[in-house]
Amino acid sequence: MSQPNVPANLQPKPDYRTQHKKRLSYMPWLYFSLKDKHLEWAKPWQDEVQAHFCAVETISIGERSFVAPEANLFAEPGRNINIGAQCMIAADSFLHGPINMGDEVAINHGCSLDGGRHGITIGNQTRIANNVTIYAFNHGMAPDTPIYQQASNSKGVVIGEDVWIGAQAGIVDGVTIGNHAVIGMGTIVTKDVADYAIVAGNPARVIGDRRDKS
Repeated sequence: MSQPNVPANLQPKPDYRTQHKKRLSYMPWLYFSLKDKHLEWAKPWQDEVQAHFCAVETISIGERSFVAPEANLFAEPGRNINIGAQCMIAADSFLHGPINMGDEVAINHGCSLDGGRHGITIGNQTRIANNVTIYAFNHGMAPDTPIYQQASNSKGVVIGEDVWIGAQAGIVDGVTIGNHAVIGMGTIVTKDVADYAIVAGNPARVIGDRRDKS
């Protein structure tokens, strides 16, 4: 914004780089199409962000991945987060290990993943839209004790390869989602999903098969 009564050549220059970093944090797929002149500053910035996470948490990050500095990653020893190559993790996401990702996995802004005791596994090329919730644990529900005082239990969640999970979907503990499946926006998945199945609703029900879309 220009300042009145200040010559144009003395006006402060817009901070385009800070805004560009924020754009990448919320739309990280843009990082992979940056021109060389932008990679000159973006690559060192990402190296610093990723080195920080790897230094303070039990995290490994594959080559050519992007992690927003506004992401919230927590991985104490024994609850590691392993991120494959060319993955992207957007701003305001919450990840608590154990979580194992393949290559080319995308986790968009506002997602919440907790691996519980037995972890979340995500296959290659799976894409997870914004505000998806995946919890690999449950509280006990015995009626004679407050829920918050009961021990949690965990079976783990397995998500296959080339899966698309739509915005605001929820996946509960113990679920396995097959390869190439599609989970519709707002779907609550409480049971296993077969390969290539398209599911939607609460609770999820099968509404199609990807192989019929060719």
